Amino acid sequence: PLERALKDEDPYVRKTAAVCVAKLHDISPDLVKDRGFLDLLRDLVADANPTVVANAVAALSEIADEEKSSTDDVMGMSSAKLQKLLAALNECTEWGQVSILDALAKYVPEEAKDAERIIERVMPRLQHANSAVVLSAIKVILQYMHEALDPESELCVGYRKKLSPPLVTMVNTAEPELCYVALRNVNLIVQRDQRILENEIKIFFCRYNDPLYVKLEKLEIMIRLVSDRTVDQVLLELKEYSQEVDVDFVRTAIKAVGRVAVKLENAAQRCVNVLLELIKARVPYVVQA
Repeated sequence: PLERALKDEDPYVRKTAAVCVAKLHDISPDLVKDRGFLDLLRDLVADANPTVVANAVAALSEIADEEKSSTDDVMGMSSAKLQKLLAALNECTEWGQVSILDALAKYVPEEAKDAERIIERVMPRLQHANSAVVLSAIKVILQYMHEALDPESELCVGYRKKLSPPLVTMVNTAEPELCYVALRNVNLIVQRDQRILENEIKIFFCRYNDPLYVKLEKLEIMIRLVSDRTVDQVLLELKEYSQEVDVDFVRTAIKAVGRVAVKLENAAQRCVNVLLELIKARVPYVVQA
């Protein structure tokens, strides 16, 4: 029945059958290979219906994860399939878009021109209302910038400028839980390429009503982004945080002053001066830290 369903006329049946192949692979991987279900799934990646394409990609990605092989091998990516994926991107649901973008992130084009073309098609996703779609699009663009293009080129400088606003919007969200998830992602992005947000360090300054877990994450990112140009602002902020009531946060802020000194040799003396001023405050846990 599953074999018949994968070739059914109705796209609703085909999209459901695609998910069933992943389920069957979970129960019996050998059966899926012997009966040629993987080939049928690969055919569905070139389907005319965007929802079927998205489900086929999601199922193939799941199978690739289970087999610990690259999605590229399982999906048998070709330029024709690539075009289908990019066309489906504009028409399928937001979670379908996430599946397709994640598959694109695992595929690295051989030629710079192909990478540029795909990035141009993915760029509009940065304006999407769903932050999962935005983050998946950022993942694709970052991946291609570092694997297929020259990160120092003018083209990549332009891409970096476009990646910054959606991240700023996500960090400024009112719900602390969403803000925290965005910050965790930003932390990873900054580790890969801090130039994307080096001019936006102010959005990581802590607000008085931020929960502790958000404040600690913001502190971490501030230390990663701090430079000779912004060090004075950051030290002022850290000095401010050292006078707050939350003991854990105060200790982390004081430790951060030390980390700034280690990171920026030119600013080491200024960091020592801040620490000396804090000792004069004579608050036991501040002096201890």
